[in-house]
Amino acid sequence: MSTQLGVIMQSEIAEIPEVFRRLKEQSAAMASAIAKLPLAEVDSVILVARGTSDNAALYLKYLIETKIGIPCGLASPSVVSIYGTKLRFKKVLVIALSQSGQSPDLVGYCKAAREGGATVLAMTNDPESPLALSSNCHLYLHAGPEKAVAATKSYSAELLVSRIFVATWSGESIDLDSIIEQSEKALDCADQIKLIAEAFDFSQGITTMGRGYAYSNAHEAALKIQETVKIPVASFSSADYLHGPISSLHANSRVIFLAPFGIAESAMAATVERIRDITSHIFWIGSGFSRRSSEIYLGGSTTLAEADGVIADSLLLQLFALFLAISSGQNPDAPIGLAKVTKTL
Repeated sequence: MSTQLGVIMQSEIAEIPEVFRRLKEQSAAMASAIAKLPLAEVDSVILVARGTSDNAALYLKYLIETKIGIPCGLASPSVVSIYGTKLRFKKVLVIALSQSGQSPDLVGYCKAAREGGATVLAMTNDPESPLALSSNCHLYLHAGPEKAVAATKSYSAELLVSRIFVATWSGESIDLDSIIEQSEKALDCADQIKLIAEAFDFSQGITTMGRGYAYSNAHEAALKIQETVKIPVASFSSADYLHGPISSLHANSRVIFLAPFGIAESAMAATVERIRDITSHIFWIGSGFSRRSSEIYLGGSTTLAEADGVIADSLLLQLFALFLAISSGQNPDAPIGLAKVTKTL
């Protein structure tokens, strides 16, 4: 097996703490730009994104609904791009998340939203992208060039920029230094995760699961494995899983829980116990739940609040997907059939 498999993806994951440092340096400038938005007039928020950025949007949705307390939904861009709907978005904030900022359906939706009265905020990794230029305010991800097809540092950057944005809006302070420190510690788990990935049997199926802030990481873990290992993976809210999908679980199923430090165990306890009755092949990303000795721990922040721990723990799911792909002979840098920029119409 080539030792070069995944070298770009691994190097980009390793850059994430430095990306976070750049965002910390720019946080005051971001706060100044955010302060110019008419946020006091906003009654609801609509998020628009695709792929990995759609998963980051789930995290932002939880932040807005818990920290600000107003409705926040996910857009269906085809409402504009296919059906040509005229939007009526008075007192609405539209937030677009995209690594490239190139997808025509996202750009078209944001233009229609502005025409309909919305304020548009974009988070992209390219300040000159069509999406950035179509917005009222742009927050640059500062991730630098991302060459691996599977997005890693841009996803983690979207999480942190989302955290900075909502903290600025709500007047909350966040400990960026601790988030950076814990992201560095996540990188120290690479050798341990590599060994776990090499012994991981995915032939009987994988399910990823989280709740609350970690719901985004559960979806992103599934997406990263699908992109790089080329196998189907199911992802669920741990609450939704009991409403039917659990019937597909069997003794050889593999379940990966995303449970950051600080999560209330009661939020997941019923699902975890039901799953333990069916399969013993349980893996954990995050230190927020009591594990049995037979269950395998990939790592997780042990000091950050739940909303912040999700950001640092995002590196762990990326490392697991990376090493799982390499151990199966796949090249996660350039999976067959995928392109770095997908322009959805």
